[in-house]
Amino acid sequence: MTAVIVGAGFAGIAAAIALRRRGVDDFVVLERADAVGGTWRDNTYPGVACDVPSHLYGLATHSWPEWSRTFAPGNEIRGYLEHVVRAEGLERHLRLGTALAGARWDGARWIVRTTGAAPTHDEDEAGRGAAVEGPGAIARVSPSLRTEEEIVAEHLILACGRLTEPRIPHVTGLGSFPGPVFHSARWRHDVPLEGTRIAVAGTGASAVQLVPELVRRGAHVTLMQRTPAWIVPRGDRAVPADERAAWRDDPDALRAVRERLYAEGEARFPSRSGDPEAAAEARAVALAHLEAQVPDPALRRALTPEYAFGCRRVLLSDDFYPAIASGAVTLVPSALAAADGPELIAADGSRHEVDALVLATGFQAARQPYARLVTGERGHTLDEHWSGGFTAVGSTLVHDFPHLFVLGGPNAALGHNSAVLVLEAQAEFAADLIAAGAPVRVTAAEEAADSSEIDALAAGTPWLTGGCRSWYVDERSGRLTLLWPGTVSAFRERLDRVREHLIRATRSPLTVGAS
Repeated sequence: MTAVIVGAGFAGIAAAIALRRRGVDDFVVLERADAVGGTWRDNTYPGVACDVPSHLYGLATHSWPEWSRTFAPGNEIRGYLEHVVRAEGLERHLRLGTALAGARWDGARWIVRTTGAAPTHDEDEAGRGAAVEGPGAIARVSPSLRTEEEIVAEHLILACGRLTEPRIPHVTGLGSFPGPVFHSARWRHDVPLEGTRIAVAGTGASAVQLVPELVRRGAHVTLMQRTPAWIVPRGDRAVPADERAAWRDDPDALRAVRERLYAEGEARFPSRSGDPEAAAEARAVALAHLEAQVPDPALRRALTPEYAFGCRRVLLSDDFYPAIASGAVTLVPSALAAADGPELIAADGSRHEVDALVLATGFQAARQPYARLVTGERGHTLDEHWSGGFTAVGSTLVHDFPHLFVLGGPNAALGHNSAVLVLEAQAEFAADLIAAGAPVRVTAAEEAADSSEIDALAAGTPWLTGGCRSWYVDERSGRLTLLWPGTVSAFRERLDRVREHLIRATRSPLTVGAS
């Protein structure tokens, strides 16, 4: 087999499309869940939606005129990915309910072990969100039919995503709390909302979407805020039917919208990366937004960040501040520290009796679980290789792991534009090298040089010097290991250089990158 792709979210689907379009058809896509969609399958909390404009958050190969809102709801994104799978005929490559159990390089090929369940073709279960073209068409799995398999492949593409494993903080005494406790990415739809006292720990991207929806559904929210976020206006709206019809009839107009949104995203980079004038302008917009929506000066002070604009992920919302100011939210400007029966105790010592606790505390982005399962040519796992933090050449290739591609891994996140653009660039990069038969191997020196380049780009930026803690920075090394400290065009140029270097090796003795 030519390739095994692990993961059927945006990255895995993009990789499958890129391979097919280069004439490579001998591959499988492993997905541990029972449906495609990645984080958009897993996150079903009230209010879940994209914070990138819809027309920029799709694959370039599959523009979609039917988005219902400027910022697509989560179930629509999941449905869009199911539509893409059907449109590309990828169903026969999919192995749903099939988890990666281990992978090792045997000196010539990847030996991939899986564990999973046999596929069925049942319709979508209730409550998961309909696909774009109606419920259904992609195979689900039967958990009673367990299977194990060993696959031999020339290439391994890890498209597992960063936002897959919830980060569960240690909370003293949490076992004594009698009510439901769950992470926002594992939402409990059986927990009542109306009239319920719900605590939300965290004020990141998920919480900013979730809290207003909880208020709308009649909950009283106790919001435990360790660190406030910089929030700018969102400008979301429903897309009228006639506008969708116009895009449907004019693909060129739809492409023009995507190009405009891409350019606007690239233009945001200076404000996120520390350009003084751009950052000051963006900060003023955020402060004006806060002042306009929160009349109480004391509440405004509690919601005003003390760190540099761009140091953490900048959030978009038009309804978070009004929800906080509505009286239906108790803002606790302190992190959750402990539980004592039904009372939650904040780090400032305040106590709050609630009925349920939602942990909107992010993900294990810097230490991915798949890394423990992948063993390279020297007998070390990816987790061991990354024990000091993420590193990779072109954010994609790793020393001692030949013919391995990591999509959405080291320095592949964005703080100013659509992450799908980076995933697509990596998928195209991987498919080009695979189709060309290029020797996919990099040296320790090349990986170290790449890391030094990242460090130089990150030096002096708000991400490292802005006075905040964020998931962009690996606490083990203090390095910027998740975020790409440049524009999307610069990321693509970087991949182009690596691609040309490796493809040139196919025209000469295969010694490039030999260790």
